[in-house]
Amino acid sequence: MDSKQFVTQIADINENFAQWYTDVVLKTELVDYGPVKGTMVIRPYGYAIWENIQKDLDARFKQTGAKNAYFPLLIPMSYFTKEAEHVEGFAPEVAVVTHAGGAKLEEPLAIRPTSETVIGTMYAKWIQSYRDLPVMMNQWCNVMRWEKTTRPFLRTSEFLWQEGHTVHASEEEAVEETMKMLEVYRSFAEETLAIPIYTGRKTEKEKFAGAVATFGMEAMMLDGKSLQAGTSHYLGQNFSKAFNIKYLDKDSNQKFGYTTSWGVSTRLIGAIIMAHGDQRGLVLPPKVAPIQTIIVPIATHKSGVIEKAKEVESILVKAGIRAETDIRDMSPGWKFNEWEMKGVPVRLEIGPRDIENNQAVIVRRDTFEKITVSLDNLAECVNAILEQVQSNMLVKSKAHRDARTIEADSLDGILSGVEGKNFVKAGWCGCRECEDKVKEVAQATARVMCDEDGVPEKCAICGKPAKHKVIFARAY
Repeated sequence: MDSKQFVTQIADINENFAQWYTDVVLKTELVDYGPVKGTMVIRPYGYAIWENIQKDLDARFKQTGAKNAYFPLLIPMSYFTKEAEHVEGFAPEVAVVTHAGGAKLEEPLAIRPTSETVIGTMYAKWIQSYRDLPVMMNQWCNVMRWEKTTRPFLRTSEFLWQEGHTVHASEEEAVEETMKMLEVYRSFAEETLAIPIYTGRKTEKEKFAGAVATFGMEAMMLDGKSLQAGTSHYLGQNFSKAFNIKYLDKDSNQKFGYTTSWGVSTRLIGAIIMAHGDQRGLVLPPKVAPIQTIIVPIATHKSGVIEKAKEVESILVKAGIRAETDIRDMSPGWKFNEWEMKGVPVRLEIGPRDIENNQAVIVRRDTFEKITVSLDNLAECVNAILEQVQSNMLVKSKAHRDARTIEADSLDGILSGVEGKNFVKAGWCGCRECEDKVKEVAQATARVMCDEDGVPEKCAICGKPAKHKVIFARAY
C-alpha cells in the first residue's frame, strides 16, 4: 500500500477537520465507541498517552504539596442542594441512581460530575484547627456528565480527569494557590504537550458554577478554534459555608476556610491531536508519545537484520527511550505509513547495508527529515533528535497561534476575525449583553480576559468605555 492510498483512510484535514479528527482517533486505535451513547473505550495506545500525562502532572502536583486521595463515585443528591449556584450549574448534566439492590433508594445518588460537595463534607469532618491547614488533595478518577453532543476526548458522558481540592486559612493563600496551579498547567502544556497557552480569568458567564473566580487556559487548535484545556477555581468561602468547613484560629475564634479546586482531563489528548496533527494523522510530542522511536528492520529475510534491530532496541530502552521493533510480516512501506499515522516521533530504519556501515537512518515525524547516524553513539543521537522534535513542535504551534491572534475594535471585526479562524482580542465593557451579542452574531465566546496586554479605550461591541481586553473565539 503506497502512502497516498494509506492517507485516503483519513479525511482531508483542510476540507473536513471534524471528520479528520474522528478518523484519526479511531484508525490510530486511541479509542473506540462504548456501548452506551456518549461513552468511549480508551484503547491501550490512547491510555498510554494518558499515563504519560498523569505521570508528569502528578509529579508537578506533589511538588506543590498536594497529596493524592480517592473519594466516592456516588454522592447523595442532598449534598448538591447545599450550594445553590453549583447545583443549578450542573443539574442538566447530572446522572442519578434511583434504584439499587432491586429496591428504590430512600435518597437518589448522583454519579459525580465533580467532587466539591463530597470532598467539602469530608473536609468539614477532618479540619478542626488552623494547625490542620492548608489541606491540599488531588484525586485521579472518572466523572460523569450527561452530554447531548459528544466527541471522543473532547466531550463524552464519562471521562477521566484529576481534580485538586484545597482549603486555606486566608483568602490570600487560596488565591495564590489558584494562580499557582494555573501556572502548573500552563508550564505543563508548553513543556510537555508542546502547546502554547493563553491563560486568564473567565467572565462571570463562563466561570465554574459556585466559584468566585475561574481562571482557564485556552489552546488554539489547527482549525482556529479554542479548546479549554484546564481550569483553576477560586471558590472563596462559598463551599466552606455551605459544608461548614470551619477551623479554630490562633485566637480561638471559629473561621470558615477558603477553598480552591482545579482540574484537567483526557480532553488534553484531544488537544494534542488537534494542535499538532497533519494529513497523515497524529503527530505526538515525544514527552507523551507511547512509543518514542519505532525501529523498522529492512530486508528481514536476510541474516542478522532482526537480531541487530533488537540489539538497537535494547540500547535505546536502556537509555530511557520508549522504543519498539516492528517485526510484523508486512512491507517496510506499510509500516512507515502506519507509524506515521500513529504519530511516533522518530522512525529508525536499519537494513543489511546500514549494518555493514555501522549506521541507521532516522526519520523525524514532525519534518520527515532523514538523518544518518552512527550506531556507536546511537542513544545519544536519538535523545538529541527527540529533544529537537519536542522543541520544534512548540515553536511551530506557537507560530500558528500568534499568526492567528488578531485585534479588533468593532463587532464586525470580531465576526470577520473568528470567521477567518482567528482568536480575536477586543475591548469589552464587562456587561453580559455585549458578551451575548458576540455569541449571537459571531457564534464566539469570551475565552479569557487578557488585561495585562493593556485595556482598549472602548468596548468593541457597544462603544462604551472598556473594562477588560478579552479573547473571543469559537470553541469546542
